[in-house]
Amino acid sequence: MMELSLLRFWSTCMLLLLTSGGVYSNSEYLIGMGSYDITGPAADVNMMGYANMEQVASGIHFRLRARTFIVSEPQGNRVVFVNLDACMASQIVKLKVIERLKARYGDLYTEKNVGISGIHTHAGPGGYLQYVVYIVTSLGFVRQSFDALVDGIEHSIIQAHENLRPGSIFINSGELLDAGVNRSPSAYLNNPSEERSKHKYDVDKEMTLLKFVDDQWGPVGSFNWFATHGTSMSRTNSLISGDNKGAAARFMEDWFEQNTAERSYPEEFISDEIPRRVSSIIENQDSHDELLELASYFESQPGRPATRISSSARRVRSALRKADMPGFVSAFCQTNCGDVSPNVLGAFCLDTGLPCDFNHSTCGGRNEMCYGRGPGYPDEFESTRIIGERQFKMALDLFSKASEQLQGKVDYRHVYVDFSQLNVTLPKKDGNSEVVKTCPAAMGFAFAAGTTDGPGAFDFTQGDEKGNPFWRLVRNVLKKPDKKQSDCHYPKPILLDTGEMTKPYDWAPSILSLQILRIGQLFILSVPGEFTTMAGRRLRDAVKTQLKSSGNKELSGEIHVVIAGLANGYSQYVTTFEEYQVQRYEGASTLYGPHTLSGYIQEFKKLSKSLVLDMPVEQGPQPPDLLDKQLSFLTPVMMDTTPDGDSFGDVISDVPKNLSLKRGNNQVTVVFRSACPRNDLLTEGTFALVERLEQKDKTWTPVYDDDDLCLRFKWSRPKKLSSRSHATVEWRIPESASPGVYRITHFGAAKKLFGSVHHFTGSSSAFVVT
Repeated sequence: MMELSLLRFWSTCMLLLLTSGGVYSNSEYLIGMGSYDITGPAADVNMMGYANMEQVASGIHFRLRARTFIVSEPQGNRVVFVNLDACMASQIVKLKVIERLKARYGDLYTEKNVGISGIHTHAGPGGYLQYVVYIVTSLGFVRQSFDALVDGIEHSIIQAHENLRPGSIFINSGELLDAGVNRSPSAYLNNPSEERSKHKYDVDKEMTLLKFVDDQWGPVGSFNWFATHGTSMSRTNSLISGDNKGAAARFMEDWFEQNTAERSYPEEFISDEIPRRVSSIIENQDSHDELLELASYFESQPGRPATRISSSARRVRSALRKADMPGFVSAFCQTNCGDVSPNVLGAFCLDTGLPCDFNHSTCGGRNEMCYGRGPGYPDEFESTRIIGERQFKMALDLFSKASEQLQGKVDYRHVYVDFSQLNVTLPKKDGNSEVVKTCPAAMGFAFAAGTTDGPGAFDFTQGDEKGNPFWRLVRNVLKKPDKKQSDCHYPKPILLDTGEMTKPYDWAPSILSLQILRIGQLFILSVPGEFTTMAGRRLRDAVKTQLKSSGNKELSGEIHVVIAGLANGYSQYVTTFEEYQVQRYEGASTLYGPHTLSGYIQEFKKLSKSLVLDMPVEQGPQPPDLLDKQLSFLTPVMMDTTPDGDSFGDVISDVPKNLSLKRGNNQVTVVFRSACPRNDLLTEGTFALVERLEQKDKTWTPVYDDDDLCLRFKWSRPKKLSSRSHATVEWRIPESASPGVYRITHFGAAKKLFGSVHHFTGSSSAFVVT
């Protein structure tokens, strides 16, 4: 009883601290937050990340979002940072977003002051990048994936712009020890021992968090950066998911919604555990028999027409938001995650259960059987939840204790650099220097071996510095690299000479976007790739040293430098020179040769100098716009049908009669006649819903939707080319569910032969939860 009282006291005090706007003062910025649905097509589209053609979307684990913050000086500069629940940012997506922003706001938002970063989930729809090598597995360009991102980013920025109000920003950092391990430790060990001895761990454990506080409303958002891959969900998963970082964001936002909803009742118990969606329902006191009798009156509702907005209107999250205050936005951003895996139990062989080979991550000489294990092994959904929960709890602690206020200039620098032919000046031990060059993009043999998060196929292995004769012959059919290119990339044996492949259009980027966003003493380095742990450390240290040596008195105190990974475009990996020599997956995927990192460091030092000395920079060569050249071989939806006498939304497999289930560890499954989710993405809506009966007026209140981790929407065709399809809705009843009478509802949209789309809905019979 004493522990409960102390927890209530602590929670109440913490809540008052977090939600009281009067505590904060001396705001010198305008801040605005925005968030919008970018889920995209939940059917038929290959997922981006694992390059596995068999991993095709067929439902939703939980939805994806674009989350934005804008920070502006009252009469001066402003910066925009967008965090995407997507595998990575896309060069062509950003170009088109900027075009829209310029049409709406003029030169207020440009490629210079807008940064867009991806969380690196491997469970989102692909086909939205403009270079061939990144859209091969998705059968080319997927316009729906592209449009969902462009629309969602634009809407989130508009929201943030319209929410701009006076406020303050606080920064905090701390170590999270159990959410990432190095998946290429043999490569990391090739870094100099004196350099490794400066660091306690072989991955970065630090999380850096920003807390945004509105002068009137108090906290309105948080963004943090922490390195761990979005690969808790495996290469066989087919449900759209934000993986561990998307889960953490939902936990954080739901926690805040729950606690602000209850802040008028300080005597109530307020938990810091993972929250559920909060409804306005008051628990009834009916007996179990009375609930069963009540449920018996509500049989399944046959499929019936619905409006486009019916799905959005029933969405749980929208119903929770208070109209008189801004919604809380929390983003869990990606940083130098290149060699960091969330599968923290280690990598083991599926056949023997023994650890994989240390140097090559193989089992019996082959890579296919070596897999990393997450903390919820063998349940990847549980691993996603656990790694997400660990990040959420760390962020909540940093959020509650954040006290250092960002103060000073808002500024930015941006440049385009051609990394296919960049001269890089390197210091020599004798005090002189030498000039080396980066190379046109190429991918090594070990790229095809994959990683312990998602092994490749055939006989490729990590650490291969020679290449297989058979695959060399296959490679030569596409494009045989010449001696100059091979020598430039040495010791990487080239499998795909992507930088010199241009048919039907460019296979890989050569012109990259480099950007620094400054908010007071915080500097965000936006990089279009995945930096390994040590590569990220070197870049951050170089920039920090450059800033400190500038002589700028404003920067004499503490400086915070974070890397925003997979930002403004994508160009695969960046390793250190020493890691590159080992040619594990990350080294083989470092596109521009062994001096790629040195090129980044050189160019970011230039940007840092121009920023602190308030000097302009040349923008460099403009990247290509290849949108009009894109090809797509994804078959469109021709039409949807049902058996004669059936309607879309009809229940095929209902809940058993008189079903009564206890909360926790129980599941309800209902199957509906459905149609392809590509007909309407139901953006800011839901395909699936759990509703609870409010007995007072016999109305159904939404309590969980397809943005909840406990509810899974699965879509399938009985046959590959069939025009008929099913929707399976699975609800894993959480412990926090309120006792009562429930039902499952499905929303969708069906396409007729000549293209018209009509919306439908259907509901299961009622059942009891106790």
